[in-house]
Amino acid sequence: MPERPGPAPATIRPADPVWIGVDLGTQSVRALAVDGDGHPVAIASRPLRGTRAGPRHEQDGGAWWELTADALAQLSASLGGREVGGLAVCATSGTVLLTGPDGAPRTPGLMYDDARAGALAAEAQQAGAGLWERLGYRVQPAWALPKLLWWRDAGLLDGAARLAHQPDVVTAALVGHPVPSDSSHALKTGYDLIEDRWPAGILSRLRVDPAVLPPVVRPGTVLGEVCRSAAARTGLAPGTPVVAGMTDGCAAQLAAGALGVGEWNSVLGTTLTLKGVSASLPHDPTGAVYSHRAPHGDLWLPGGASSTGAGAVRALFPGADLDALTARAAVAAGTGPVPDCYPLVGQGERFPFVAPQARGFLGDGPLAVSGDEALAFAAVCTGVAYIERLSFEVVAAAGADVGGPVAFTGGAARNPWWNQLRCDVLGTRVRLPSNPEPALGMAVLAAGSLSGDIRAAARRMVRVSGTLEPDPARTAALTPAYRSFVARLVERGWLDPRFAPEGAG
Repeated sequence: MPERPGPAPATIRPADPVWIGVDLGTQSVRALAVDGDGHPVAIASRPLRGTRAGPRHEQDGGAWWELTADALAQLSASLGGREVGGLAVCATSGTVLLTGPDGAPRTPGLMYDDARAGALAAEAQQAGAGLWERLGYRVQPAWALPKLLWWRDAGLLDGAARLAHQPDVVTAALVGHPVPSDSSHALKTGYDLIEDRWPAGILSRLRVDPAVLPPVVRPGTVLGEVCRSAAARTGLAPGTPVVAGMTDGCAAQLAAGALGVGEWNSVLGTTLTLKGVSASLPHDPTGAVYSHRAPHGDLWLPGGASSTGAGAVRALFPGADLDALTARAAVAAGTGPVPDCYPLVGQGERFPFVAPQARGFLGDGPLAVSGDEALAFAAVCTGVAYIERLSFEVVAAAGADVGGPVAFTGGAARNPWWNQLRCDVLGTRVRLPSNPEPALGMAVLAAGSLSGDIRAAARRMVRVSGTLEPDPARTAALTPAYRSFVARLVERGWLDPRFAPEGAG
């Protein structure tokens, strides 16, 4: 009698690959590995340190790679040999340095808010006014293009100098040779997003040799593979694909899943940043709104970054028990009028309007807490919500679709009362993504680019922890105070009069 065959051996399949996103922030570099459904597998970070002096803010560009490599080595050790499908890197927008032809840093990194070259912004604006108008923005003092002119005037743009954006230092080290920049990080250096090229005529007028600037590719383009030396340093397998990333604001938008036309992500951290999706390029004559190219389809990502935000809470209420203060503020806001507040800690606003002279105010005085703390806290939170609503009106006036859902992310999105207040002021439904950090956005970009469908990757990997619905009665009750707030901005000469409420003035 023939022997009965035993059970067939189980088919052993390797685990699905993980995807890595790296976020080079102001204070840390953070590496995140997630599976194909967006669940975190491993996380590692290292602190970044900079130096500030007046308008200057620098970091050691060499540390960007060394600390990223350390974080990736820790991350890789936690993966236990699991396959990595690919990785992408995001960084702060407008942060640049000069390197040699080999990619080695020759200058410190000038950070996104370094304004030492601010006086040269007017020269850059004038030289390319026609293109900037078509692109829908104005060159601002802390952008990368004025910094390039500052190096020009310092005599540093010799034949061997090459400009690199912050993530380029890391991706070049990963693949073992200099790499193209992505068009997202290149925007503030003057890259022509309509023609997909550096504007040679403008550069000539600015006396900048185009050879100083890197080649540029769209976000999601494969830049190369992890080389052997980087593999030894990071623990990543040689041959792991390295994908061109985007700025941190765009990365957060990907992490929020805001990729359809009319969808928006509002990031409330130290500052307030708005990013959305538009089928056409919006145009804002004031220059407050600017647009990136989307990594998917023939779409644009308009938005802007305010100088206001939750940073005012830290500045005005140092050491406060924010949970207790929020509870008291909720009572104060529900029992009487809340004074107008523009929670701007420093001087100058950039979005939803450009006003270098702007300063914060609370009631009829400067931005300071001199009386009821709870009422002042309610005023700060309400002021941010009003600025957020005005921001949506500004981008809509520029031609952007604002009809889709809004996602709230950023550190302040951990405050449920503030979230609901913002939802009521906007009068729109809100989504709360469960893991909205920029590093996740870069993991989504890597996975979606290599699979050929970024939106599908986002639908699979971005998870929503909850939604908020506006209270129509509360929205109606808040609207007159909002209109009064807007009128004050127009009266101060900060905001374009076309946004003045009907009958104001």
